[in-house]
Amino acid sequence: MDLHALRQFLVIARLEHLSRAAEQLRVAQPSLSRTIARLEAELGAPLFDRGGRLRLNESGRLFRDHVERALGELEEGRRAVAAATREGIGGVRLASETFLTVTGPLGAYKQAHPDIDIQLHQMAAAEMHRALHAREVDLCVASQPIPGDGLESVHLHDEPVWLAAPPGHPLAARASVAVEELRDEPFVISRPGHWQRRLLDHLFAAANLTPRIVCEGEEPAATAALVGAGVGLTLIPAVARTSDTGTPVAWIAVDAPSCRRTLTLYSRSGSRLSTAARLMRTTLTTWPWSTTAERQPG
Repeated sequence: MDLHALRQFLVIARLEHLSRAAEQLRVAQPSLSRTIARLEAELGAPLFDRGGRLRLNESGRLFRDHVERALGELEEGRRAVAAATREGIGGVRLASETFLTVTGPLGAYKQAHPDIDIQLHQMAAAEMHRALHAREVDLCVASQPIPGDGLESVHLHDEPVWLAAPPGHPLAARASVAVEELRDEPFVISRPGHWQRRLLDHLFAAANLTPRIVCEGEEPAATAALVGAGVGLTLIPAVARTSDTGTPVAWIAVDAPSCRRTLTLYSRSGSRLSTAARLMRTTLTTWPWSTTAERQPG
């Protein structure tokens, strides 16, 4: 049972799709099938249900959890040795739902510690619990709660979320708007699972409404451009106002107390962070998040 096969198994277990796993790993699909067959033969039990779509079964889930922990410990050992040979500083791996949120503290961190390696991972909050426990990342910045135990959290910032509209939109001159007034408006928003989509669905559900979504995407810059082009409205956090997208939009307050975003820093409970990771945690927890993010729309 070699490490290469175990790493391939984790990818297949996560995607539950052989062809997509083969594409991501850049190997032939028959090779992956043989890898899984060998693992199942060694374990004496099937790891997947193959009736129609490939599904991880109970034995597969049990094995996956142990493999994640084992490979995580090996990676932790590799990083500990690397840190010891580099005066104990090491590197840091940070995950976030969007990098726009952390560009400020990242810039300050890199300026203060130019020789420290930083690895950035963009992922949904739903993936962060697994990534932390698998030791794939050291720290996570999330805009929504990360379910699961064994994690420590630190509150970073709470900020308003604004409605963004094209400058010529009928609502553009308004200082604020109620959710009920948006019932027929088209929205350009992120896919399900992202915090912006979760917030939009929550706001409309509280008003017994369903948002009219005309575009789902994962590109913040493209979303702003689509709003500017008049395709629809969107929700944008206050911190985004500090970045110049080159697209003029009108900022409108939403009359709902829950139309806010809370940033939280997560790490594994009791984890031994490298010096680099501890320095990153300090940078994030002491960063003046509210300096520019709370400015009122002008």
